[in-house]
Amino acid sequence: GCRAHRSAGGALVANVLRNGSVLLQWGLRHWGPPPRPAAALRGFLLNCSWDGTYTRFPCDSVELGAACRDYLLAEAHGSVRYRLCLQPRYAPPRPAPPAQCVEFRVEPAAMRDIVVAMTAVGGSICVMLVFICLLVAYITENLMSPALAR
Repeated sequence: GCRAHRSAGGALVANVLRNGSVLLQWGLRHWGPPPRPAAALRGFLLNCSWDGTYTRFPCDSVELGAACRDYLLAEAHGSVRYRLCLQPRYAPPRPAPPAQCVEFRVEPAAMRDIVVAMTAVGGSICVMLVFICLLVAYITENLMSPALAR
C-alpha cells in the first residue's frame, strides 16, 4: 500500500508507504541520451527540503553511488510537504543535466491505528474492572458474611 508521486520529467518516483517511509526510485533513461564513454556517471546528488509549521527545513545533501537506483527515506514526518531533487553527476567534460524534483505530502498516522490502540486499552481496563468487581464480591460474600452470622 503506497502512493506514487512522479517528477515532471518522470525520472524520479517517490513511493510514500503507509508506515511513513518513502522509497525513492529513478532511472537514467529519462534524463536524455546516454553520455559518451569519456563522461562516466560518477553518482547522484539528492537534495531535499520540507515545510514545517513555521519554517522550511533543508535536508543535508546526500551523495549516492553510480549503481544506486533507489533510496529509502525512513520516518518521514506526517502532514509535511516534502520536495526531493535528484541530479546525476558525470565526470567532466559533460555538464550535469537538470535535477528531477518530486513533491509530496506524507499522510498523518491513520485514524484506525488510533482507534485500534484505544480499543485495546479500553478492553484491558474493562477486563481489569471485571476482576476487581469479582474480587470485591468474593471478599464480601466469604469474609464478611461469617462475621455477621456469629
